[in-house]
Amino acid sequence: MSLRGSCLCGAVQYEIDGVDSPIRHCHCVSCRKAQAAAFSSAARIARDKFRWISGEDHLIAYESSPGKFRRFCATCGSHIISEYPDRRYVMLRVATLDDDPGVRPFEHIWTSHSAPWLRDPKSIARHAEWYPEY
Repeated sequence: MSLRGSCLCGAVQYEIDGVDSPIRHCHCVSCRKAQAAAFSSAARIARDKFRWISGEDHLIAYESSPGKFRRFCATCGSHIISEYPDRRYVMLRVATLDDDPGVRPFEHIWTSHSAPWLRDPKSIARHAEWYPEY
């Protein structure tokens, strides 16, 4: 079953043939800063199961650590994948999927780097849509 994904502006689109690892929430400083979020949700995808559909020419790369490249849409800044070019897989930012991958997060990693303001999500208010005016 193929799954599709894209960046925020839609310029970059890709397709995968399933997810090859559990989804992990990474709290490392690099992932937090790359995503501008408390953590990054990622999963491995074998290279032969990952295809750019359009917009590959819109991608820019940043070498965040030796040999590791994070690929972003040059228009909207969405972080799509990170990769070591010599490895058989890419690390997909699963939040860019347009379809449900059918797997759920398995664990949090690099929690020693967690943002000090991060709280247990179950202990804070949840709203189905925009927050109410107080």
